[in-house]
Amino acid sequence: MNSTGAERWTAHLMGNYGIPPVTFVRGAGTELFDDAGNRYLDFLCGLAVTGLGHSHPRIAAAVAEQASTLLHVSNLFVTEPQLEVAERLDRLVRSGTDLDEPGRVLFQNSGAEANEAALKLVRKFHGRGRHGVVAAFGSFHGRTMATLAATGQPEKHEPFQPLPEGFRHAAWNDVAAFEAALDPSVGAVLVEPLQGEGGVNTADAGFLRDLRLLCDERGLLMVLDEVQTGLGRTGAWFGFHHAGIRPDIVTVAKALGNGVPVGAVWATAEVAAAFRPGDHGSTFAGQPLVAAVAREVLRVMEEVDAPRLAEERGAELTALLETLPGVAGVRGLGLLLGAELTPDVLADRTAVDVARACLDAGLVVNGVTPTTLRLAPPLTVSSDELAEGIGILDDVLTAGATGGAA
Repeated sequence: MNSTGAERWTAHLMGNYGIPPVTFVRGAGTELFDDAGNRYLDFLCGLAVTGLGHSHPRIAAAVAEQASTLLHVSNLFVTEPQLEVAERLDRLVRSGTDLDEPGRVLFQNSGAEANEAALKLVRKFHGRGRHGVVAAFGSFHGRTMATLAATGQPEKHEPFQPLPEGFRHAAWNDVAAFEAALDPSVGAVLVEPLQGEGGVNTADAGFLRDLRLLCDERGLLMVLDEVQTGLGRTGAWFGFHHAGIRPDIVTVAKALGNGVPVGAVWATAEVAAAFRPGDHGSTFAGQPLVAAVAREVLRVMEEVDAPRLAEERGAELTALLETLPGVAGVRGLGLLLGAELTPDVLADRTAVDVARACLDAGLVVNGVTPTTLRLAPPLTVSSDELAEGIGILDDVLTAGATGGAA
């Protein structure tokens, strides 16, 4: 960002994001362009959002058509796009399970709002006295007050204490720790199949299966936060499909709108029935514009077989990363990967510094922990683009290891 832009940002916008280093003005597929005409490869997708790439022609057409047809009528009425999105989401959620009865969908505006609604649904289902939720350390569920309390990162809690009560945390991938955290006040467990913001940490399939059994034994609801992992990103339609388990509630957002703000909560019919008219609502949730976009996103994703693309390109990207001397290991699933960097390429810098050097060189990634880069290219990324992007990363890591300017 040039000095004038930085001055305007500082003068008129709150500082919770700092001063952005780049002003992007357009994008196409995996490419982004800034206001100086520089080209970048986007291997972050707005935090795993633009799964079908930037400015997808069918998504753009859906926006234009709906914008000139009907923008808003409130949720006192139904619109046609909502129905197809709900039907498709339900089918995709249940596709990896033994659930025969259709579930129910509640639209929201974001992932945090979807998780907030899911937490309210848990409380309404169990009633007063069984409102507790156990989540994992390292988890990230949002920045509303309740979802922040559910997030297993205590350093994020401190500025906003006191947080809503009823939330506790247990060690990741440790079902015994979750069991030890239970008491009669707990009504649900809340987990991500793969922790994105927590460092790209994959849940063991056995952990998720054992957690499902624990929920069944104790009468708990199992809430799967698929905000970042849902809709093909991990190589399955949903991350929990890898473990072959049955969910009670699933939240989804990010990829559902390919950049348009939308979220949704799926729940089994039994659990969903706890919400009665007036229990929860949102002025803009599921309005025609975002629903039309989500409808087209889901249509395209099914046509291109999004999970297959993520699995195939994810295997390519993993193999490329593993060839880099500066990468100690790769973890994750599909096209949501974390590259753990070696001490020699970090030296006196962190993964955040490496990500900034990559940005300067034309590659968008982010440092999700001090030692880990997160990579989440669009599912439509080409093999040539993967090779080009990893070439940029290699140059940045090599320059850091040799003490050169990165």
